[in-house]
Amino acid sequence: MNRTSRSALVAACAASLLLAGCSSDSGGKEAQEDRDNQNAGASVADTPRLKVALITHGASSDTFWDTVREGAEAAAQKDNVDLVYSSDPSAANQAALIQNAIDQDVDGIALTMPDPDALADAIADAEDAGIPVVGLNSGLPAWQDLGLLSYFGQDEGVAGRAFGERLNEVGAHHSICVIHEQGNISQEQRCGGVDDTFEGENEILYVDGEDMPSVRSTIEAKLRQDDSIDYIVALGAPFALAAVGSVEDASSEAGIATFDLNSELVQAIQDGDIQFAVDQQPYLQGYLAVDALWLYQTNGNVSGGGQEPVLTGPAFVDQDNIDTIAGFAANGTR
Repeated sequence: MNRTSRSALVAACAASLLLAGCSSDSGGKEAQEDRDNQNAGASVADTPRLKVALITHGASSDTFWDTVREGAEAAAQKDNVDLVYSSDPSAANQAALIQNAIDQDVDGIALTMPDPDALADAIADAEDAGIPVVGLNSGLPAWQDLGLLSYFGQDEGVAGRAFGERLNEVGAHHSICVIHEQGNISQEQRCGGVDDTFEGENEILYVDGEDMPSVRSTIEAKLRQDDSIDYIVALGAPFALAAVGSVEDASSEAGIATFDLNSELVQAIQDGDIQFAVDQQPYLQGYLAVDALWLYQTNGNVSGGGQEPVLTGPAFVDQDNIDTIAGFAANGTR
């Protein structure tokens, strides 16, 4: 590739970092074939093929991570990147996955950091091996201290405070904030942000996010125990949808709102079963993380200058804009 064409390509892709808007073993073989067909006509970077590891703490029950992976795969397709995806809710196992990526001599690692302290040594090993690392989704307070090149996600404290203000606007008085990954710093920050601005009472309720029937029954039991609860704050779409069943089972009139989206949750907002959601744009997080590593390896670019995170949220989704969002969700990008 000559200097002129390469510079044009890099400029175009750098622009995508600013303009891309906003899921995957994301639906199995048929869904993957559909994505391959959609991408078949897209231009692919004429740069050396890179191998990038995307390592998350996503649980198999949480469809949020399908969308993150969908965005990462789109960027990998465009950038001529061999994307290796792995996930594990256990911080210790996530650290082992980082070491596996180091052993494979990948060209870059994109990772989530729900427990930054538990991952610090593994991240340092990657950096000592000369492998650039970027963060996404969780671990915002620690990304610079751990030496990451860039970070893509939302400030969970800011998002939580905005959520608490929204609860005030809808007239809520007593909420429960349902944490489905105990020890996840991002989820604690969300609920803490709600506490900061919500003028009513907000309680933390811990549930086992890997056992959806248990999630539903635990929320139901809490509603039966205290009929003054008038709002459920979920921290992920599948858990908000489980709460719909909890409200029905408990014959409660509590409203439900949540962080994060999936296609089922979009329908639930359209149907009025869920009042609103905070969207942090997971597709964008996955896309930008992979694209940033490619830009760094091929042109030395560092998103945010290595000094500022690239924020992808929060944005509210409710009855006012749900029909527009539904069209994107049908494509698996929201």
